[in-house]
Amino acid sequence: MRARGARAWTGGQAFGGTRGLRRAIVATLLAITAPFAGDGALAGERMHAIAMHGGPRHGPDFTHFSYVDPQAPKGGMLTLGVLGSFDSLNPHILKGDAAIGIRGYVYESLLERALDEPFTLYAHLAESVEVPDDRSSITFHMDPAARFSDGEPVTVEDVIFSHALLRDKGRHNHRTYYRKVSKVERVGERGVRFSFDADGDREMALIMGLMPILPKHATDPATFEQTSLTIPVGSGPYLVDGIVTGDRIDYRRDPDYWAKDRPSQRGRHNFERIRYDYYRDTNAMLEAFKKGLIDVRGEGDPGQWAEAYTGPAFDDGRIVKRAFPIGLPAGMNAIVFNTRRKPLDDIRVRKALTLLFDFEWLNKNLYHGLYARTQSYFERSDLSAHGRPADARERAWLAPFVGEIDADVLEGRHNLPATDGSGRNRDNQRMALALLAEAGYRIEGGKLVGADGRQLTFEILAVTKEQERLFLALARGLGPLGIELQIRQVDSAIFQQRKKTYYYDMIQNAWGASLSPGNEQLYRWSSESAASEATFNFAGVKSPAVDAMIAQLLAAHDREAFVSAARALDRALISGNYVLPLFHLQEQWVAHAARLEAPRTTSLWGYQIDTWWQK
Repeated sequence: MRARGARAWTGGQAFGGTRGLRRAIVATLLAITAPFAGDGALAGERMHAIAMHGGPRHGPDFTHFSYVDPQAPKGGMLTLGVLGSFDSLNPHILKGDAAIGIRGYVYESLLERALDEPFTLYAHLAESVEVPDDRSSITFHMDPAARFSDGEPVTVEDVIFSHALLRDKGRHNHRTYYRKVSKVERVGERGVRFSFDADGDREMALIMGLMPILPKHATDPATFEQTSLTIPVGSGPYLVDGIVTGDRIDYRRDPDYWAKDRPSQRGRHNFERIRYDYYRDTNAMLEAFKKGLIDVRGEGDPGQWAEAYTGPAFDDGRIVKRAFPIGLPAGMNAIVFNTRRKPLDDIRVRKALTLLFDFEWLNKNLYHGLYARTQSYFERSDLSAHGRPADARERAWLAPFVGEIDADVLEGRHNLPATDGSGRNRDNQRMALALLAEAGYRIEGGKLVGADGRQLTFEILAVTKEQERLFLALARGLGPLGIELQIRQVDSAIFQQRKKTYYYDMIQNAWGASLSPGNEQLYRWSSESAASEATFNFAGVKSPAVDAMIAQLLAAHDREAFVSAARALDRALISGNYVLPLFHLQEQWVAHAARLEAPRTTSLWGYQIDTWWQK
């Protein structure tokens, strides 16, 4: 929940809409994709910002980010809906399901991410940073004005404490990242330096800038790993103002918020109160929105967008439908094959299942033809390998893993199986049957059976009615070959537990993407994450090629090498057939109460609720 409470409940990351909004996003993309010319600072120089590649867009005297209205009025209440439940107010640990918004509204980081650049961080709890050319360390100089909500200053001791606690007792991604720190030392009165292992990971300097800072005086290490409903103390713009466990959490804007006049915060956090209501069913949540009980709702289902967003509130203008421009890669929305389980550990079986998925029929009959097929893990960006032959750098990196990389993928010729949309998928069925026969299966009595005589059967977990509808279409494609797909409807709590322990054959999952993928790729695709519970490596990817390409991604010194590394990683993942890629939208859809207003310029990440206001 890096963005302040807005994206976890929406269907996507960004959208496309009016002509003026499109011009704004195109101008932003042109600005950030210009050639990069170094880090923009001398070694040892104190900087107001740090960029992953190149220099920051905004200078030290900037007054606000480009995607806010600095004159936005304050006040009013915003009510949002979220599917599921919660049993904890601690978002930093493995146990429990934390309430939405805590990480963004209550806890802050040393640096603040700008959402009009690929990956640039600006001074926040730290008023400046120092980074050597080789990025072997980063030094943060704390802002003396930074305060926790109880009035206590945010100190170097809090930073050192937070690093050690999250490294040893935090979530898997915290433990993975923060263990790369080889040395922590105090520098002067308000400075702290983190030095890193010599593994070539240039992103670690920025990763440390995003570390949440916890108050040492209000955090008990002995009980930190236990779920808790104790109201947290943080330095953020909002205070937890009340909870109904599992059903609702309320936030109130902190009138004494220390950074309310800082440039990176100007035009944000405009609502006086924010409430999240939890729902167990998507249909109930949609009806609540249409009745005015929820103020904003993102939608990622074209069928729902075309058919369900109607009624008196839309007719009389109380609710409006909008589309916002998109500046990020589409990410990967897919059916996940759990390769830890047989027979999904066999790539021939996974390829056969992909052949039997009829996207063209599905898109026409279920989604009004509004989806585009996702062909890449970085779809809709220059990081995608789809349609692009590998460059010399990619070929050199991938050469040791030639057996893992599909030749068509390497040459940019690969496309997912397609049909004529008629529902008769016979050519693909023949190819799938040949692969399955090679894997030891045969048709017997109308069923596809293995050497043991048992029918080839898979279970897929569904949480929503929309997923169930999608999975029924998938089952329709498998049926003619005698494959059984069992759709098991589970509630969100059971689904989250089974995801954490990888107790499934298949699930649907969506991995978001940015213009600067980095360490999160380890948490999603590395061999190490495949062997640990509660990671995002839901497919169980264990690939030397993938591991090596993630390492190249993290070690890239310039934009050109970075793009090559991202494309090489894309090729390794596509070649492994670890997921059945689904589809994506070309724009971001949202319906909202007419009393709400958004800035004229949209961030690369799409609409940001923390920049909206009440008219």
